Amino acid sequence: MGPAGQDGAAGARGAAGAGPAGGVVRPPVGGPVGAAAVVDREWSLAELAAAYAYPEPAPGAPRPWLRANMVSSLDGAAQHEGRSQPISSATDMRIFGTLRALADVVVVGAETVRQEGYRPARVRDEFAGARAAAGQTPVPAIAIVTASLELDFTLPLFTSPLVPTLILTGAAAAPDRIAAAERAGAQVVIAGEGMGVEPARAVQALAGLGHTRLLTEGGPRLLGQLIAAEALDELCLTLSPTLTAGNAQRIAGGPSVAVPHRFGLASLLEQDGFLFGRYCRS
Repeated sequence: MGPAGQDGAAGARGAAGAGPAGGVVRPPVGGPVGAAAVVDREWSLAELAAAYAYPEPAPGAPRPWLRANMVSSLDGAAQHEGRSQPISSATDMRIFGTLRALADVVVVGAETVRQEGYRPARVRDEFAGARAAAGQTPVPAIAIVTASLELDFTLPLFTSPLVPTLILTGAAAAPDRIAAAERAGAQVVIAGEGMGVEPARAVQALAGLGHTRLLTEGGPRLLGQLIAAEALDELCLTLSPTLTAGNAQRIAGGPSVAVPHRFGLASLLEQDGFLFGRYCRS
């Protein structure tokens, strides 16, 4: 699920925080059924935040929890003409903004940063008190996964973030590119022995920095790697009532896993034909 407007990428998906947050709420699997279990009304941001809250940490060292947020058309496309905005909606973007507001860090692949024009996360006044109470920074950090570090360090993501942008890379990354990233103000985090990033090490490295509420917005190649490594705990999937045809990527790419990973439905919202599902590791 790509970024948008003031809360993510310029021109991608639409302005986060716009539009209603309404919908029909379906109870979790195993919950009550019948008319009383379905509520059709507009939701406040506080209710959305409660619905998408991260699991309460266990006593002791909190375990990191990695959720993904993606959008797909009815025929499986994760984007249209290279961007996710055409298959998104105002409510999708409001949930997108809520998920960012709950996270410590947003993990994203370098190609998605380039395609979607990522910008630093912005302060959301509606969530400022909750973030402060939870000991979080005013906005989530953006963590870019890249082997080459071929990034434009003159972009606002590096020149004007409220919290330093993180770069996740491998130990064999080019020293001159690491130096350039650090000169630009980014914090380089080594999360792999070779050129690339090892998903499990990336999760642990972020947890070591105090980031345990993790959110990834893809792209498909990164999400595929996280799935293959069994690093993903939760998928927030928007099913868009659109058909695109063509040869657009799915939400996850790369080699298939040996055995499909089963996730359970935690909740389901509906608005204007869009379905917003939360699926957690079974």
